[in-house]
Amino acid sequence: MSEHGTVARQHRATVLAPGCLVALFAPIVAVLIAALVLMVMLNRQDRANERNESEALEKTAALARSYARNVMALSQYPPGQEAVRSIAERHDGRLTSYARSEDGLATTVRFFAEFEDTTMFGTSYSRAYRCYSIVFREDAAGDPQEKTTGLEKCDADSFSDQTAPVAGRP
Repeated sequence: MSEHGTVARQHRATVLAPGCLVALFAPIVAVLIAALVLMVMLNRQDRANERNESEALEKTAALARSYARNVMALSQYPPGQEAVRSIAERHDGRLTSYARSEDGLATTVRFFAEFEDTTMFGTSYSRAYRCYSIVFREDAAGDPQEKTTGLEKCDADSFSDQTAPVAGRP
């Protein structure tokens, strides 16, 4: 009691029991661990997807080189549009332009390669598209030479299967 005859208030600091602290911090630690695990998994998936896409793009470059070798191996030079289109299709490519002139042949072919794209919800297959401009000319000895250049813009929507712009029909 106080000196005035009233009940005095006591101020006490309450310390939580160790079991209560564990009960409070356990869910927070569990959420942090789960977030860390998900971030690591996502990072690994991203690296694997980038690696798969890179391999697919390397495959498109190999297809373009193989296409160029097969066109140069034809006995008729410069080859006709249908022969070039058929070679492109055998290499998973699509002839998008064909321009024949006195001194050579310029073609643009869109190639694609499929790759696995993995997410936390499953695996899907995507396509990597690349267009290559391939110019064929005869050198001084009359032998065909080729120059392949990768083009900057080329995606699945730039050349739909319904409309294939083909220039320079013979």
